[in-house]
Amino acid sequence: MSKITKNQKAAEAKFDHTKAYSLSEACSVVKDITFTKFDATVELSANLGVDPRKANQMIRGVVTLPHGTGKVVRVLALCTPDKEAEAKAAGADYVGLDEYIEKIKAGWTDVDVIVCTPSVMAKVGALGKILGPRGLMPNPKTGTVTMEIGNAVKEVKGGKIDFKVDKTGIIHTGIGKVSFTAQQLYENAAEVLNAIAKLKPQALKGTYMKGAAICSTMSPGIKVDIKAFLNGAE
Repeated sequence: MSKITKNQKAAEAKFDHTKAYSLSEACSVVKDITFTKFDATVELSANLGVDPRKANQMIRGVVTLPHGTGKVVRVLALCTPDKEAEAKAAGADYVGLDEYIEKIKAGWTDVDVIVCTPSVMAKVGALGKILGPRGLMPNPKTGTVTMEIGNAVKEVKGGKIDFKVDKTGIIHTGIGKVSFTAQQLYENAAEVLNAIAKLKPQALKGTYMKGAAICSTMSPGIKVDIKAFLNGAE
């Protein structure tokens, strides 16, 4: 059995494992129980009563966090030469097409998000086996395949994220850093939860949003009173 560290003991003493906290309380608690020397990521998990094996219950969406993610997002824009200046002006870290297609085939995936124009999807589609498992494949549903490539780059850099339910029915997504204020974390988390709530499948029977929790990179999970949140409580 592993030994509980001093910081773990201090964290355990600051909150009640059995209690479901309001979202705003949970955002305050996660800051109090994080003792990492680095600026830890804060993550929100939402447990949904869906069956991801059914196409009409595969929950996926995009949301722009009011206060961003707190991390530098490296963006690759794959486009034709006439769109390169637009992508560069918007802040894309890498811009081009064929040279990056070849780099990716050789194993390079040192980016966080890839955006592209519809005209190059035939080339990008061939990279599916490499990009798909890494969550890097551009998708029109998430706004990463578009003619407005400059806007797509700006949105991603500004805090736009996409989320997707996993095979166990849970959505995991980062909502900021421990250095954020509790209010900033609350507003980012609320934006995500509200977006998930709007995606409830019409044919679903039973409870859609079964529970939620917030944690930081190395902290315990804090239960969120999701019913209270959905009923308007902060």
